[in-house]
Amino acid sequence: MSELCLSVPITDLTAQYSMITDEIDAAIRAVINRGQFIMGPEVVALEHEIAAYCGTDHGVGVASGTDALRLALQACNIGPGDEVITTPFSFVATVEAIVQCGAVPVFVDINPCTCNINVDSIEEKITTKTKAILPVHLYGQSVDMDPIIELARKYKLKIIEDCAQAMGAEYRGRRVGSLGDAGCLSFFPSKNLGAYGDGGMVVTDDAEIAEAVRVLRKHGAPANNRYVLPGYNSRLDTLQAAVLLVKLKWLDTWISLRQQKACLYNRLFGAIHGITPVHAAGYSKHSYNYYTIFIEAAVPVRDELSSHLGTRGIQTTVYYPLALHLQDAYRYLGYAEGDFPLAEIAQTQVLSLPMYPELSDEQLITVVDGVKRFIESRQFELIT
Repeated sequence: MSELCLSVPITDLTAQYSMITDEIDAAIRAVINRGQFIMGPEVVALEHEIAAYCGTDHGVGVASGTDALRLALQACNIGPGDEVITTPFSFVATVEAIVQCGAVPVFVDINPCTCNINVDSIEEKITTKTKAILPVHLYGQSVDMDPIIELARKYKLKIIEDCAQAMGAEYRGRRVGSLGDAGCLSFFPSKNLGAYGDGGMVVTDDAEIAEAVRVLRKHGAPANNRYVLPGYNSRLDTLQAAVLLVKLKWLDTWISLRQQKACLYNRLFGAIHGITPVHAAGYSKHSYNYYTIFIEAAVPVRDELSSHLGTRGIQTTVYYPLALHLQDAYRYLGYAEGDFPLAEIAQTQVLSLPMYPELSDEQLITVVDGVKRFIESRQFELIT
């Protein structure tokens, strides 16, 4: 490959905006002209359209993906003393929401190929206090859900899906968010379906869960000035809903483009020894919110690779450099280094590369060339 000098951001939201400028501007103007900024008609329309897209009966817009998790857990009656089984390899909001409900997160190690929760290790963690399983569809790929659904039926547990990174992904033909009791979406700007600020949604087939989330998001009030429980101020802004309604029409096209970029990445990395893309399982239609590789060196060199790429104008991100059981905030749970060895290996090896629909082949080749040059310039032992 020839030497290329081409800046490559980790994502490019301005490029996306330039493709749909007129639609976005018109949608925002309509909200401003109407002046209904809280719970306007765009919120209701988005709730219906997202629910239909995910294949659920209900959608309830909330202020963030974090709130979607927290309110969904509370709507499923998860509270003090309850245990919720989840992964230690996720964004902190996954565990934050559990703890803020008064419940206890119980971790299960990951599948080393997908970085998703190892479904074969869940049952051994179930106790009489277990009330729910919270799988995280990491990087845009569904967890293997059938075994989790079987366990939930066997032990009468709730399933709350963390779909923050996986909007549009599918599991055996069904969209994530429709597989459990509730699915939690994030509209953070860098997501496959991103707002121009924070936003989230709970999708569900359960009318009682949906109504509970509606009450919780509005200060615990089913009607004005009547409060039935302590709630939150967690409404999805009308302006954000308007933006998302425009973008939703493009989502499948954008996901298809992401998949095409991933195929090219995979083909090019196939010729570079020591670099392995996170495995795309056959049961999942991957939506590639992030494209992530393992750097399989016997000693950690991931951070050096990231710095090397940075000097070439290539942005990278690590999801995640320190597993949740090792974070200071959750030391009180009693876990120690070595408890989840596969997650701890992954935290030293994973690196997420530029991935967005507008990423050009030239930019992508620049990224791969940067990785290749680093590997060739270093003499280190690879994991066999």
